Amino acid sequence: MKRRLTGAEWPSRRTALLSGLGVVLARPVLAAEPVRVVLATATPGGGFPAFGDAFAASIHAADPELVIESRASSGSAENVGLLRAGRVDLALVQGEYAYPALTESIDLKVLAPMYPTSGLFAVPAASPIRTVEDLRGRSVVLGTHSSGLTVMGRAALQASGLDPEHDIRPILLDRAGDGPRMVRDGGADALWGGGLGWPGFVAMAQEPGGARFFGPSEAGIARIAHAGAALQRMTVPAGSFAGQMSAIETVGSWSLVLARPGFEAATAYRIVQALAHADMAARHPQGAATQPRNLRGIVPTAQLNLGTLRYLEETGVTAP
Repeated sequence: MKRRLTGAEWPSRRTALLSGLGVVLARPVLAAEPVRVVLATATPGGGFPAFGDAFAASIHAADPELVIESRASSGSAENVGLLRAGRVDLALVQGEYAYPALTESIDLKVLAPMYPTSGLFAVPAASPIRTVEDLRGRSVVLGTHSSGLTVMGRAALQASGLDPEHDIRPILLDRAGDGPRMVRDGGADALWGGGLGWPGFVAMAQEPGGARFFGPSEAGIARIAHAGAALQRMTVPAGSFAGQMSAIETVGSWSLVLARPGFEAATAYRIVQALAHADMAARHPQGAATQPRNLRGIVPTAQLNLGTLRYLEETGVTAP
């Protein structure tokens, strides 16, 4: 038989109940866990890590629940392997590696564009070297062992009539950031690289006396840049680097953000949507090129992640 509470006991029971309710109400509502995505970049000091940092910061600023974790790698070649193995979610890949990889594997997909990478040779402004032919017999830093830029540099030399293994003294690096120092200290005569905001070019342009930039010969450009080729003719506008008074004709390719096989379409859509509203142009010299709409004409729609394709269809960039 239940005992009836006395009048004296009601206030204490009521206080206990309200106190317990207050504890429940005071508990904070748990926020949704952020979506974490791992992005492979390249060796420190190169263009890919700089872009990766800007990409991650821009995405997070546009969507605070998206966290892009950059991870250093040896470059494009390794990045393709990391994606195929599912060890990273996204990776930055130079066009010379990206396009063959997309053709060979139907499971790899494009998430977003990076920027067009214009390849150039750089020498100290006081150097007598002015053309590719002048590089004959010289030591040239071509890039890191696994970089797409290195592949592009070899192609530029071959198209201009120089054997990259015998007509120059090729130098390959473990760290992309070591190239400018080697030229400055006299360990190399020239540096090959790519991209208007590439740290190696910026470093050389800021050296005392400045730097001179040039591309392949005109005949070389004509040989290498043709319809359907990975490399295309590109123009580096005057003033892109300190002391550069004239536009430079060269070759280059689009670098891309690739996604691993099975990367979730919903997450891809969310990243691309954030990217479309992100402040990449303020964070990277070529950030304006990283707009999702720039994928039109760069890669076939069949090579796009379904989340990216959905966003482009919704915004009228591609027809559903």
